[in-house]
Amino acid sequence: MADWADQIDTGNYGKSTRTFLGMQIDPLVFFPTALISIAVIVYSILAPDQSAKLFGDMRVWSTTRFDWFLMSTGNLLLLFCVVVALSPLGRIRLGGKDASPDYSRLSWFAMLFGAGMGIGLVFYGVSEPVSHFTTSMAGGPAAPLGGAIGDPGTSRDLAMAATIFDWALHPWAMFAVTGLALALFAYDYGMPFSLRSAFYPVFGKAVWGRLGDGIEVLAVFATIFGLATSLGLGAQQAMAGITFLYQTTSSPASILGLIAVMAGITFLSVRGGIDRGIRILSEVNMLVALVLLFFVLLTGPAVELMTDIARNIFVYLQHLPALSNPVGREDIGFYRDWSVYYWAWWISWSPFVGMFMARISLGRTVREFIAGAMIAPSLLGILWLTIFGDASIAQIATGNGDALAKAGLDEQLFVLLGTLPWASITSFTAICLILIFFVTGWDSGTLVIDTMTSGGRTDTPLRQKTFWLFAVGGIGAVLLLSGELNSLQAGAIATGLPLALVLLVMCAGTLRGLLTIHRRSN
Repeated sequence: MADWADQIDTGNYGKSTRTFLGMQIDPLVFFPTALISIAVIVYSILAPDQSAKLFGDMRVWSTTRFDWFLMSTGNLLLLFCVVVALSPLGRIRLGGKDASPDYSRLSWFAMLFGAGMGIGLVFYGVSEPVSHFTTSMAGGPAAPLGGAIGDPGTSRDLAMAATIFDWALHPWAMFAVTGLALALFAYDYGMPFSLRSAFYPVFGKAVWGRLGDGIEVLAVFATIFGLATSLGLGAQQAMAGITFLYQTTSSPASILGLIAVMAGITFLSVRGGIDRGIRILSEVNMLVALVLLFFVLLTGPAVELMTDIARNIFVYLQHLPALSNPVGREDIGFYRDWSVYYWAWWISWSPFVGMFMARISLGRTVREFIAGAMIAPSLLGILWLTIFGDASIAQIATGNGDALAKAGLDEQLFVLLGTLPWASITSFTAICLILIFFVTGWDSGTLVIDTMTSGGRTDTPLRQKTFWLFAVGGIGAVLLLSGELNSLQAGAIATGLPLALVLLVMCAGTLRGLLTIHRRSN
């Protein structure tokens, strides 16, 4: 019986691309996503209260009924990455034995991290540890972990363990699964740079028809809402920083003005492409982030913070089984409002981040790819969360952090910086960091959406990328202004939920693809 890999037939996929207003599009993917995106923008403008209620109800329904499924999906994807990386399959080189990487490890890692969760980590790096530490442990992460209510030391450990859980291995495993699948079938099997390619070993030529169109449309919507959520976080926090630093008034008009300015800068980055746009901005962002990180470290309790890194890794691993448990949770408030929401958000980001990871990872071994895409960013995330989170908790624990504890989530980073030397300089630096992350995320997301709606093409005209740039920005802006972050988060959850099932099936296709290469090489 012939091997499935000997019968690969892409059919007419890619040949169905049509020219529309000077754009090269796949009509069955482009038009549904474009029209519904425009409808969401119009509906949110004309009926802001109704749209906010609709998205809010969607969030409650999804997190209430499917919390167990989202948490279980994250666990299975993490397990898949660990098993594949440690197995002989980890030695397979993406693109073949003679393939070589296009980027240095530093550039590669900077782009991975910048596209993955830059804005979110800056936004929640102070606010999530503070929120967990100051919230009653009766409904927080201590309940299922045996934490002693009222014990400051225990509360601090649990706050950091819960925060790191939301930002470390699990989300990066979701990105790595998608990126590995896309890279494998594009570089090693010559298939289109399309999400549907990863399902060929499971469904065969059906993926080039309506089944594949449905997968692509779902992936595009998930990417749009996941990206719009991050842009909303970035715009809100940057405006909070500007208000804090320059004593200006934040208003819908000022937020729209900020988004418009960033749209213009993002357009220039899109025009420059990956090498002259995203790569340069990612490297600059990494440098700025490290400078800010070490400044907070050196001007705070440096020795304690360095010690806390190992301590936080320990408490994270210690409580990982309990935090990963999908059933019988007593801490429903923390579980659904934080972890389950994050899981849906990360899953909605996976097509975007995964495709971008695949685009820049030719020549990496599977083991190197998973380590670079999952373990290294997790360690950097732990470093960031420890420095900013523990510095904030230390102020509150010693009675000097009342302003920090009472500040809004988007203001807490700047309140922390305001307690350290050269507050105006560091606050301005933090605003720049947020805005550069804003541009790199928007840029890379635009490129990925454009690829998915054009039959896997990467050479589409600039006007086509510009359309998606403004579509994503428009959804982010109107949902942020009509329903604040709740509407954006609800959109990410609603699209991430069905996509979770897609990722699980993708694992089966990827495993079969890897096993075929391994068998043929031995």
